Amino acid sequence: MIIVTGGAGFIGSNIVRGLNARGIDDILVVDDLSDGRKFRNIADANIADFLDVEAFREKIRAGQSFGKLKAIFHQGACSDTTEWDGRFMMDNNYECSKELLWYCNENKAQYIYASSAATYGAGTNFDESQDTNRPINVYGYSKWLFDQYVRRHRDQIEIQVTGLRYFNVYGPNENHKGSMASVAWHFNNQVRDEGEARLFEGTDGYADGAQLRDFIHVDDAVKVNLWFLDNPEKSGIFNVGTGKSQTFNDVANAVISWHNKGDIRYIPFPDHLKGSYQSFTEARLGLLREAGYEPEFMNVEDGVASYLDKLNVGNREK
Repeated sequence: MIIVTGGAGFIGSNIVRGLNARGIDDILVVDDLSDGRKFRNIADANIADFLDVEAFREKIRAGQSFGKLKAIFHQGACSDTTEWDGRFMMDNNYECSKELLWYCNENKAQYIYASSAATYGAGTNFDESQDTNRPINVYGYSKWLFDQYVRRHRDQIEIQVTGLRYFNVYGPNENHKGSMASVAWHFNNQVRDEGEARLFEGTDGYADGAQLRDFIHVDDAVKVNLWFLDNPEKSGIFNVGTGKSQTFNDVANAVISWHNKGDIRYIPFPDHLKGSYQSFTEARLGLLREAGYEPEFMNVEDGVASYLDKLNVGNREK
């Protein structure tokens, strides 16, 4: 049995598809379907069972068995960087992660969990060492604190525990995320419907649309997850990005190129994001490469084209 929390969400549902592609369907998907539209992400997936996240946590706390457990991919979290309900965020992201860590340890199962580049926050040094973290929102803090918890208890842990610090992931199955969906998703909708992509004006010394992020296609993120499943002796905290930052202008131009139409319009930088926005991210991949992960990652131009091929079937301008 493999459990995927957040399995009806963006990265989780793509992990389920990746497992299915290997012929694996003994999968328990755990999620909160209060937003029932997420069912579409797993409607064509082959799984053994589905369980609501609260019922799942109750069973975990009670020590209930789910059969022979191989691994938990813990992707479930509140990923809204604008959410400031700290009690909710810490219970959902931090306490739940601890519960699953010790459950996996007791059941000798692999534990591969989603961390985030939000742990770096205002920092400009993107290696995985403890002193590079400067979270600027409670989401980033919740992820940073669990990474620290894993490090603190490493001597008591007898299993693989791998934290993956995702950078800016984009790709299929993110429609339900709304405002938190990737800029590729937003730019696609804007260019398709209105003929323009709206980007922020310059901030933090960057020119209009020239803020830099490390954009990674979800297929590449899934490949990293499955590689760690195949290599249970590899533990640690690892960046998951391309290692090469690109501008928001690059993403917009890739979308415009795919549609063969559209322009860029720059809009004022929102006041509510000032002081809590990352204008530059770029994953350092040294630890991931040292662990033995060799595949290269798609750049924005190739990744966005692949994504829009699936997102806009039949809607391309000639």
